Amino acid sequence: MLVAGSRGFVGNALVGDWAEPGAGPRAEPLKLLSVVIPACDEEDCVASTVKHLHSAMRRHQVPHDIVVVDDGSSDRTWDILDRMREQMPELKLVRNEGEHGFGRAIARGLDCCAGDAVVIMMADESDDCRDAVRYWRKLNEGYDCVFGSRFVRGGGVIGYPLIKLAVNRAANLFLRLLFGLKLNDVTNAFKAYRRRAIDGCRPLIARHFNLTVELPLKAIVRGYSWTMIPITWRNRRAGKSKFKIKEMGSRYLFICLRVWLEKYFSRGASAETGFPARDFSSSVSAVRRRAMARRSFARDGQRAGSRTSKARRHGLSPISRSFRRS
Repeated sequence: MLVAGSRGFVGNALVGDWAEPGAGPRAEPLKLLSVVIPACDEEDCVASTVKHLHSAMRRHQVPHDIVVVDDGSSDRTWDILDRMREQMPELKLVRNEGEHGFGRAIARGLDCCAGDAVVIMMADESDDCRDAVRYWRKLNEGYDCVFGSRFVRGGGVIGYPLIKLAVNRAANLFLRLLFGLKLNDVTNAFKAYRRRAIDGCRPLIARHFNLTVELPLKAIVRGYSWTMIPITWRNRRAGKSKFKIKEMGSRYLFICLRVWLEKYFSRGASAETGFPARDFSSSVSAVRRRAMARRSFARDGQRAGSRTSKARRHGLSPISRSFRRS
């Protein structure tokens, strides 16, 4: 099954209002693209994903490294990649030794990669390697972020399960209405960022697949420039999907509402101003500190009022009572 959208595009870039303002020739040229790939029990497809990605990057002369994060695999994923590393110096392997989860694996990879540009890609070969090359070229036009959409003209999905497709479109419609977005494929993990945009979105709090919405929403809310291009997606042909709709609903909602609160109450700083973006959690802490100070002040006032009332009942003013004690 192939599903595509209907908005127009020219060449590799969408036309009209899809590109957000802010990109320009002042952006520094990029030197290295890091592709971060989380992998958990992907022995059937991770080798093919890495080989095809590496070939596409070399063919189009994209300076790159590939960071694969093993997120607690119990199969031969690590051994397969370890053998590949001997013939592929661009391949870097990382183990996620702590708690496992898609978001945790991505965060680990982002901490270990060396590139000044980053693409997040799936290990199941569902993302097109040629789109990663187009991401690199688009970032070099000066954008901080490049988001792919499978639901515009020129993009598409192949073999998308109907139930997941319906949930996906409903979730993205909700996000578009909530945030007033033109982007219509927020939930897709396959996106590209300049390093400064990644760092400006920290701290990353999503631990599972909800990181796929935390990163783009934070980047948009905090003022980083972005554009959208059509991409294609193919359902995995081997292995088993780790995404569970029932488990993700509340987690997605939590992240969306948290970033929404940042947008409308914390007013995250724009990347163009040069000031660091404000994290909503720090704003919440400040509010709590102010509330505690007000409560402490109120308690002190109540104690002072109580002492004054006792003094008056004994026919003494507070000042004379203090002299009497001395």
